[in-house]
Amino acid sequence: MSLSIASIQLCSQTDIDANLDTIKKAVSQAANQAQLIILPENACVMGRQDKLADRFDEMVAFMGNLAKTHHIYLVAGTLPCPTRPDGTDVLGDRFRQVSLVFNPQGKQIARYDKIHLFRATVDDSTGGYDENNTFEAGDTPVVVPLNIDGQIIHLGLMICFDVRFPRLAQTLRNMGADIISMPAAFTYQTGKTHWQTLLQARALDSQCLIIGSTQGGTHHIGERTRQTWGHAMMVNANGQIIATTNNTQCTDDFAIIYADFDKAAQKSIRQTMPIFECFQEF
Repeated sequence: MSLSIASIQLCSQTDIDANLDTIKKAVSQAANQAQLIILPENACVMGRQDKLADRFDEMVAFMGNLAKTHHIYLVAGTLPCPTRPDGTDVLGDRFRQVSLVFNPQGKQIARYDKIHLFRATVDDSTGGYDENNTFEAGDTPVVVPLNIDGQIIHLGLMICFDVRFPRLAQTLRNMGADIISMPAAFTYQTGKTHWQTLLQARALDSQCLIIGSTQGGTHHIGERTRQTWGHAMMVNANGQIIATTNNTQCTDDFAIIYADFDKAAQKSIRQTMPIFECFQEF
């Protein structure tokens, strides 16, 4: 028994409602083949996170309705959330960057708050990034069980810059993860040099299927533009690329890649090289 997965690549802009229309179309198409669909980071908007945070509850309802309408599990990329998991407000006009999971009944079944916030000087039109100006970091790894036709498959959650930290991927594996979702919006420059290598490394580190769902193309944010790398990709526990868009800019509004996850085949890979039998925390 296998799980059919779709990873969606977008080129989201600052018009939230236009982005939502594109997401609807992409999920509707992907749901014809997939039981689990993953959207990229910042799927609903690029830039202007405060405008989207004002509509957080609406976005949760929107994503839940999509999952219920198409009877799929949905990883809703990321959303800026104005509150912490305990319900207290995030202070200082900042938010939590959260990845939410919805089941086929439309119920939210998991929330992961991004732990590693992106801070880097990049040779592009922006010059640099510091997510600490907008977001407050989370501190709790999350794994959620998915019931696929009676078979339980455990999904670990990561977001973009998290991919650079092997300890998180290995922690998710120790928590039971079979698959790790990776919604991302990698810059063009860092993506070109690091994206594929990092996905393959985390797949080998964790012996999980890694699902990279991406932004790709040119994003117009006021008078600024931002370039993202694209190349949505799935990498199996052997570090092999099993699906990729293989491009930065989608020819249409979105691109979709598909792959099947076979839990028994992955178990065989793990048994052949049982690295977690000798794994040590330091």
